[in-house]
Amino acid sequence: LMSHGGESTTGIFWLNSAEMFVDVHETADKSLHTHWYAESGVIDVFLYAGDTPADVLAQFVETTGKPYMPPLFSVAYHQCRWNYKNEKDVAQVDGKFDEHDIPFDVLWLDIEHTDGKRYFTWDKTHFPTPVAMQERLAVKGRKMVTIIDPHIKIDEGFPVYREAREKGYFVKNAQGSEFQGDCWPGRSAWLDYTDERVRQYWAELFSYDRYQGSSPTLFTWNDMNEPAIFSGPEATMDKDAKHLDGTEHREVHNQYGFLQAMSTVQGQRLRAPTERPFVLSRSFFAGSQKYHAVWTGDNMAKWDHLRAGQHMLLTLGLSALPFVGADVGGFFYNPDPELLVRWYQAGAYYPFFRAHAHIETKRREPWLFGDENTARIRDAIRARYHLLPYVYTVFRISHETGLPVMRPLFLQYPRQVDLFGVYDQFLVGADVMVAPVLSAGAATVDVVVPDGSVWFQVPTGKKFTEGKHSVPVDMSGIPVFYRGGSIVPKKERLRRSSALMVHDPYTLVVSLDANRAAQGKLYLDDGHSTAFERGEAAVVTFTLDTHGALTASKVGSFACDNKVERIVFYGAESAPRAIRVGDRALESTFSDGVLTVRKPDVAVTGGWTMTISWT
Repeated sequence: LMSHGGESTTGIFWLNSAEMFVDVHETADKSLHTHWYAESGVIDVFLYAGDTPADVLAQFVETTGKPYMPPLFSVAYHQCRWNYKNEKDVAQVDGKFDEHDIPFDVLWLDIEHTDGKRYFTWDKTHFPTPVAMQERLAVKGRKMVTIIDPHIKIDEGFPVYREAREKGYFVKNAQGSEFQGDCWPGRSAWLDYTDERVRQYWAELFSYDRYQGSSPTLFTWNDMNEPAIFSGPEATMDKDAKHLDGTEHREVHNQYGFLQAMSTVQGQRLRAPTERPFVLSRSFFAGSQKYHAVWTGDNMAKWDHLRAGQHMLLTLGLSALPFVGADVGGFFYNPDPELLVRWYQAGAYYPFFRAHAHIETKRREPWLFGDENTARIRDAIRARYHLLPYVYTVFRISHETGLPVMRPLFLQYPRQVDLFGVYDQFLVGADVMVAPVLSAGAATVDVVVPDGSVWFQVPTGKKFTEGKHSVPVDMSGIPVFYRGGSIVPKKERLRRSSALMVHDPYTLVVSLDANRAAQGKLYLDDGHSTAFERGEAAVVTFTLDTHGALTASKVGSFACDNKVERIVFYGAESAPRAIRVGDRALESTFSDGVLTVRKPDVAVTGGWTMTISWT
């Protein structure tokens, strides 16, 4: 729990995985009091104090661990539903994205892809050639994710159940027999991930010889891992169930899913030691940021869920969980076109960007709502791909510092008291501000610009100064702004997936501050391997000084041959007299405060100076 009072911030972390309640209440004198109580466990409490929320968050991250650096594909767009029916369905969905010029990186399969909900298997009728199916996606730079839940179908013919039973790896009931309950496969048992031997066994199941039909481009979704048990009290495991060391489940309940996801990550690392893993988990605990992404679970296709989900993501970020998202469109029920479009427009700026839907909902792929709405959703998804260089850079900052990717305004501006309750708009990193449309039929969105700052709306370059603004909106998009004083790197060529963008040139968007200066960073690595841990990475710093000299300087060994194909300046007061790189004059256009320099043809990694003569 974090409390920020404008001049200082405090934090409390009670390390206890039992059932816990925290009451927060306001007293008559307007002060806040908290009351903490847990069913069991030890009192192991960490107290943090600092000048700002970022200070306290840094201490919490020092305690629990820094976020992992995800592979680039996982930061792009994911397409999911319960369920894509068969290999033909997968191929048709994949092809339709190409037909409609909509990029995506990952296609997901839910529980129906398995042989009777036996995880690590495939339905041989509907998915007879899973490796070939994955390879057809991989040709376009795309990946696949399959769901693997913790409940193990009780079936002596199922090797995972039989082996785990013989080894004694399942959680026991209070009487010492195998704990059993009902979940998707019917009668099931649950592995005890609190035991290191069980975690190692689980990890080894992800090897290519054990997980038949898997390939290097297949990744994992751990769902139902609280654990969810249909027949259990409160739809979970009995509190008096016994783990292998004799501990009652009540003591470790909130670590169960965390340990499963951690073991899944270990499995991906065992099968491919030099590649970065990708795992999504519904359950999490303090420290989950070191291993996997998180989403908010089974939401509904309702406007209040769009709004509440945004607030939840901001709170999760303040809990040191930066790789978070909510199901775009809502999991339950059928969104109308307006809600779906608005959710895509907001979701394009979530750290984890995935559309998902329940098996009983109507199909809702982006092209099923008429040409006009298809174009709107296409624009939203493309906006994410254009911004990937910046978003990936923010993930790198998060990996190094623990700061969230998606931030409430008060985290960046901790002294401005009137920002403390602002959750309907948010920041991506420090330099991009987003104000989603969160209600039906909206003609305007209220936007707060922090004190002492100036922001420019994308793509018009319209300038907004500190204070409250009513910004007109239509269905074509939502208000997005770049901070004055920032340089945002982008890639704007249309490709089918992020992997096919690797060699594309960059666009730099330079938003001028009051002194006509700006600075920004671009993080570079290969996007998929662990080579960055050995120093094979680089950070490029772009700097525009007050004299009109724009430079790029690189720190780090990673090399690439990408060029800069366009530089856009927001906040220019007039057309410059001249723009030069060395002795070469560059062409430009100027309109309504936006200066566009075309074909500078300079290396994104630097070694050049562009001189802008304003007068």
